Amino acid sequence: MSTDSLDLAATPERLYALAEAGVLSPPALQRALRLAVASPEPTAWRRFLSAVLLGFGSLLLLSGVIYFFAYNWAALHRFGKLGLLLAAILAACIAAWRLGEGLAGQFALLFAAVLVGPLLAVYGQAYQTGADPYELFLGWSLLVLPWVALARFGPLWLLLLLLVNTALSLFWVQILSGKGTTLTLVLALVNGAAWAVHEFLAGRGVPWLRDRWLPRILATMTMVPLLALGQYVVVLPREADTSSRVALGLLVVAMVAAYLFHRLVRSELFLLTLDAVSLMTLATTLIGRFLLESLKFEAILFSFTMALLIIGEVGITVWWLRAEARGPEEV
Repeated sequence: MSTDSLDLAATPERLYALAEAGVLSPPALQRALRLAVASPEPTAWRRFLSAVLLGFGSLLLLSGVIYFFAYNWAALHRFGKLGLLLAAILAACIAAWRLGEGLAGQFALLFAAVLVGPLLAVYGQAYQTGADPYELFLGWSLLVLPWVALARFGPLWLLLLLLVNTALSLFWVQILSGKGTTLTLVLALVNGAAWAVHEFLAGRGVPWLRDRWLPRILATMTMVPLLALGQYVVVLPREADTSSRVALGLLVVAMVAAYLFHRLVRSELFLLTLDAVSLMTLATTLIGRFLLESLKFEAILFSFTMALLIIGEVGITVWWLRAEARGPEEV
């Protein structure tokens, strides 16, 4: 994390520290405190509500289209099904073209990209192509890839990643018949690669990657599968396979990388929270297994001990996160 005070968030704790150092006068301190905790301006609220309502409206419209076909499936001719879907996709593409690169145009393109999936499903059902389900999601990904590349819109990239995850999962289960632990590790690696590429491009100053919600989702999609496999190593160390052990090692690497990113690149408490939750989960599971196996705790005593342990872990985590939020000098 940057050590320049101008790069740090203007928290009340830092403002009081500046006042004690004589940098801020009492009137300046009061004004700074009002600005630091002030509510957003009405224009900011309007932009936020407009984006939220536009997103929910698009989701409701998409769900309406899907339920329309589900309810009227038997009554519609195959040409009617394909024609209506193609007309909806064409209308969404025209709307995206006319609305431009604004939020409304990007949501229109997202609407069109989502409808490509039902179009492929209707085509496969009407003409009995015999394609496997993973081929549907793979084709869906390839068809919307040009739109995703051109739109520069985070939700579209997230949709593409979800399609890739689904196609890979179905291919692994239906064709390779591989182990579930290996699939989980592969998905974590794919999501981790997407997370790393996003952070690299954001660090290079790509404008549309400045929002932090997408990398946080990618970080969660990376660390949660690794944590699940790491738990398997902690609970049943003798039965854990190589994929689970590799996942535990990669989880440690990801946790260290997230902390270094917070310290050296930019303040990111969400990543620290993921680190803390992962560490708490592993530590709680390990201590619980030790208490059950070595000390032969009874159920009531075990539950009481684990409750105290979790309370202590949460308290330490909250203290640590608050200290990190105040800055490296407080840790």
